[in-house]
Amino acid sequence: MPNERLRDALHRNGLDLTHVARAASVDPKTVERWITQGRTPYPRHRRTIATLVRESENYLWPDAVAPDRKAEIGTSEIVKVYPHRHSVPAELWEHLLAGAERHIELLVYSGMFLTDNPRLVKQLRAKAEEGARIRIALGDPVSREVTKRSVEEGIGKGTLAAKVRNSLAFFKPLADTPNISIRCHGTTLYNSLYRFDDDMLVNTHVYGFMAAHAPVMHLHRLSGGDLFETYSESFASVWDTAKPPKW
Repeated sequence: MPNERLRDALHRNGLDLTHVARAASVDPKTVERWITQGRTPYPRHRRTIATLVRESENYLWPDAVAPDRKAEIGTSEIVKVYPHRHSVPAELWEHLLAGAERHIELLVYSGMFLTDNPRLVKQLRAKAEEGARIRIALGDPVSREVTKRSVEEGIGKGTLAAKVRNSLAFFKPLADTPNISIRCHGTTLYNSLYRFDDDMLVNTHVYGFMAAHAPVMHLHRLSGGDLFETYSESFASVWDTAKPPKW
């Protein structure tokens, strides 16, 4: 079975069989088999290719790392756990945003606290102009899921939808910016996700609590780990079902 993830990663980075063969010190035919036949490279080759395409080994070859090893690495992916989102230092948010060069992904219902930063729109536009791919997924304000979450947080039936509309208005100036995409989703959101390249803040959702009062995990992606990749794939699943907002 072809390895489409590897094929896509090479294409995105402008690499061909010769580039990879030279980096891994193998024959181009070997690289071709890794792609077209789904052959799994030796660990030293996996590390070389993962570094070359700036992806994790676990993403490119999900079955290559033993489950017990994935669990061990996953523990190391947890940088820190904060008891509440409001406990996360403002300096950390600023540091992660400033350092992001390739990926910025936001998955929230409203993310209203982000609008407290008056420079955020300019910062995101500048990142996009420098080549970063930015994807912002907000809740659909007319969806049942947003209404239900609003009730579960104890803030009233329509309060969260109003917050979503405020966030949509805040991000609207970015709607036509190259490399920036904004969509609305109607999924049951178990976590809000904030990805900055290989770092991610995972804000859990706890019944009866607003997101600001729920715990946050700071994750850093490791090549053979599974934890960061799980949340990244969750983002992708929501993104694929989300639709452009009705401004």
